[in-house]
Amino acid sequence: MDKIADLLLDAICVVDAQGVFEYISPAGERIFGYTPEEMIGRRMTDFIAPFDLERTLSAAQKVMSGEPHLHFENCYVRKDGQLVHLMWSARRSDADQKRVAVARDVSALRQAEASQAALFAISEAAHASGDVGELIAKIHSILATLMPVPHFSVLIQDPQQHASRVVYQGLAANSTPDQAHQEAHADQVLYEAMRGRSTAWLLTPHTLGEAPAAWQAVYQPAWAAWLGVPLSSPNGRVGALILKRYQGDPPWSDKHQELLQYVSNQIAMAIERKELYARLQHMAQFDALTGLPNRYLLEDRLRGALTRAERAQSRVALLFLDLDHFKLVNDRLGHAVGDRLLQEVGQRLRAAVRESDTVARLGGDEFVVLLESLQEADHVQPVLEKIQLALQGPFHLDGHLVQVSPSIGLAHFPNDGRSGEQLLRHADDAMYQAKRVAHAAHATGPAARS
Repeated sequence: MDKIADLLLDAICVVDAQGVFEYISPAGERIFGYTPEEMIGRRMTDFIAPFDLERTLSAAQKVMSGEPHLHFENCYVRKDGQLVHLMWSARRSDADQKRVAVARDVSALRQAEASQAALFAISEAAHASGDVGELIAKIHSILATLMPVPHFSVLIQDPQQHASRVVYQGLAANSTPDQAHQEAHADQVLYEAMRGRSTAWLLTPHTLGEAPAAWQAVYQPAWAAWLGVPLSSPNGRVGALILKRYQGDPPWSDKHQELLQYVSNQIAMAIERKELYARLQHMAQFDALTGLPNRYLLEDRLRGALTRAERAQSRVALLFLDLDHFKLVNDRLGHAVGDRLLQEVGQRLRAAVRESDTVARLGGDEFVVLLESLQEADHVQPVLEKIQLALQGPFHLDGHLVQVSPSIGLAHFPNDGRSGEQLLRHADDAMYQAKRVAHAAHATGPAARS
């Protein structure tokens, strides 16, 4: 009988009324990892995955009551610690009050279904999430149902700093802040060692000698493997996905690594989308020439400033600046020098006010300074004098020495208006009045010479 049963891929099992294995066909070893001799005489509950125990016992009771049970699925724990998904067909033997069941290993099918569901879930999350950190956390939780991911972190390249930074770090729940810091440092070392690699890099204790010296210096004996997967886009590498598993964790299969490659592509696309959105948002809110807030962002900040001033019973001041005779600089020295002058003016204005204040360029040679949280109207005077002093000094621009003077109009909230539109109009009118006075006093333009 064993010879015939051994030809089957399914395992035939006989269990008595107390749930003790009395017979297991030779195919059982391929499914459970135990020899039949190791399982016979032991209760089936010794091998059932804990989360499936109650449901399995309920099904067994139905079988013993005479109700055949076809296509019942549960999970057993193999000898190597892996879960095995089984589909059972069972019925009671009336003659000796035993259960006879046939077990089919459907692990590969269930893993394929789970992987497919994970792919859909990851793809859906990647397209629905607006926050990269939130997306990575969701991907981490999805992957944790399919493979060991005790350490899962994502680093991205910061083009401004020419360095990497950790944007997500998923560690064991009992990790301390010091351990988290050490892990982040180790991940950055691996990231730097991966420069120039376009494919995944798996490091283990056996390949430690081939690893860079910097990585060997941070390697810890508790780690069983370290996997780095580049986050690549058509524009180059944007970061890396770093995973580590510890001694005793099951290994990553080829299927796991294929799934991680898909994950890395989704994360890379999400990072690129976020960066593109940030660039578009910056373009919509900031002046391309000077990098200062534009009219749109100024109006938004002005609305917020007025709301806060109403609540705190404080004052807001608006300075409207225009460079006298700026057109002559463009005409005599060229638009490139004129552009450099506007950039320098923006920098000097920015340096003359507080970090919390706003300096905006409306266009041409028109700038606006928004001063918040003023307790008295005359508190704006020191700032006004500081701005005038900052713009008095000559500008050294591409071999030219340029000197300009500003016409400045001032508007106070609430004295000169209670809305942003009213304040801007009042400051603009005051600026033109100041310009008319300056033109009457000075018949010549700016001093400009090569």
